[in-house]
Amino acid sequence: MRKDVVETVTRIALPICESVGVSLYDVEFVKEGGAYYLRVFIDAEQGVDVEQCEKVSRLLDPALDEADPIEQSYYLEVSSVGLDRPLKTEKDFHHFMGQPVEVRTYEPIDGAKQFTGTLTSYENGVFTLSADGGDRSFNVKETALVRPAVIFE
Repeated sequence: MRKDVVETVTRIALPICESVGVSLYDVEFVKEGGAYYLRVFIDAEQGVDVEQCEKVSRLLDPALDEADPIEQSYYLEVSSVGLDRPLKTEKDFHHFMGQPVEVRTYEPIDGAKQFTGTLTSYENGVFTLSADGGDRSFNVKETALVRPAVIFE
């Protein structure tokens, strides 16, 4: 059911986001602490501001009411994907090529589950990090999280 909700909301939200001048990054429908949340994450090349989030929310809310894809009551949240956005698509990986990323794996590799390095390649679901210890390749399916590394200087 949640997959159907995400697919329907994505279909409704895409043209709304385009009309506001932002891209739809992700849609989540989750239950937390007894309440349901529909989270719509948006992005733009120049970043996203509060006014854009508000505009998408105002346009999306009545469209969702009309389509009525969610049976239970829920909270709608529209927000920027943020600096520590997870890399999910091939486009995301190519966008962050040459930049530092953090990788968390489901299972330990050589005793570690966290890796940081420069993203140097991506092809067919396999990406490579370059770090002081050399290059290491990962299969996206075996990673719990891949996101830009936030480095404080």
